[in-house]
Order: sequence, then C-alpha cells, then structure tokens
Amino acid sequence: MSSLDRVRLFDIGFDAVGLSTATSTILGWARERESRIVVTPNVDHIVQIAERPELLPVYNQADLVLADGQPLIWAASLFGTPLPERVAGSDLFPLLLRDAKTHGPLRLFIFGGRERIAKQAQRNVEQAYPHIRVVGTYCPPLGFETRHSDNEQAVAAVAAADADLVLVALGAPRQELWCHRERARLRCGVALCLGATVDFVAGAIPRAPRWMRRVGLEWVFRVAREPKRLGARYAKDFTQFPVLVAREASTRRRRRG
Repeated sequence: MSSLDRVRLFDIGFDAVGLSTATSTILGWARERESRIVVTPNVDHIVQIAERPELLPVYNQADLVLADGQPLIWAASLFGTPLPERVAGSDLFPLLLRDAKTHGPLRLFIFGGRERIAKQAQRNVEQAYPHIRVVGTYCPPLGFETRHSDNEQAVAAVAAADADLVLVALGAPRQELWCHRERARLRCGVALCLGATVDFVAGAIPRAPRWMRRVGLEWVFRVAREPKRLGARYAKDFTQFPVLVAREASTRRRRRG
C-alpha cells in the first residue's frame, strides 16, 4: 500500500498527490520493478462501492489511489480535507509514456479492451514514444475471470510479458477486482487500472476539449457522444452522489460530536 499521505473520503483513502507526483512515483516503481496497483476512482466508482462494500478493500489496498473526478475534488474541499487536483487516467497515461524517456526504456503490456483497439493503441504508442517497448497485447473474452481456464490464460499472458507497466482496460470494477485478486501471480511491475484509456490512446474515442476538462465538464462531452452507453450511468451517478455527500457530512458530524 502507499506510503504517501492519504485523505479519507467516502471510506476510501485517496493519495493526496497531483499529476506530476503520481507520474514520478509510478515511474520509480516501474524502474525498480516493484509490484504495484494503481486505481483512479471517480464518482461512478464511489456509487458502485456504496452498493457493494466488498469493493472497499480492493481500493484501499491499492498502492496508489487517485481521484479521477472533479466532484471528488470539490467534495474533499467541502469537508476540509482537500486533494491537490483531479488525476484522470487519460491524462496520467500519456504523461507516464512521455516522462519514461528520462527513466530509461520501459516495457509496456496492454491487457483488455477490444483486440482491434488494443493493437491500434500499440501502434500509436510505438510511433509516438520510441523509448517505450510494447511487449504485446492480450484481450481476454468477456467474463474470463469467472472461468478457470480463461483466467489462467490471462494470468499467464501478463506474467509472460514481464512488463514494467501493464495498462489494464477491463472497466471498473472488474479491472480493480481482478488485479487485487491476482496480483501475487501477475509478476509484473505496475498494473494501471485505467479502463477507457486504451480507447483514448487508440484514437477510438476523442478527449473533451481542454477547457471542459478544466472546469469539470468532460462528462457532458462523453454523454453527448455516447448517450446510449453512458446516459443511464451518469443519471444514476448524479442521483446517488449527492446522497452520498450528505451521508458523508452526517458521518463526519457524528464523529466530531
């Protein structure tokens, strides 16, 4: 687990670091081939955790827990336990690739996503970051983690890649659960649970304009582009998250009293 300072919010310990510190920390682990797990919970993760308390240790026992969601930054400030800034996986990953140049060559493995997307992401990384060696991709079938033979093949693929960084793109909370369960057998450096980041790297999904990201409106851009897939999810999150904020406020008042 992380030795960095953590801020407790919604029963999760968030590491109080910004993008630059997160990047240097991960690259340091990768260079030393330390087995670590990085998670980036956002509002949707928090809503899922509230419904499934068994997810709490999965996030709290990760080595780096980064707040990927402007509402989480606002909530932390509201409760007097501020976090430095939002650290989105889609911002973190390109910065890791760029700054890896000063840390020596790194081996990257892409795990998850659709095969066509993963291969395109590999080509884009190799073209833009020649100091990164992409040692392969593996796209397991849906539900692989529930079937012994498929799961064993997936674990073996990650272990055989012998990578310094593994981009894990299974979607939350599947990716976090799987890395937590299998971490002792993966034999890799840093597992980055970054979900849709592989789609951004491949160019399959565009990022929101920078100004929208800066003011916390990236979700508007994403829903506008994928209303069928994301509309119901965001509607649920916007209904449930204020309830969780109110519950957090009540819990904190009781503790003070």
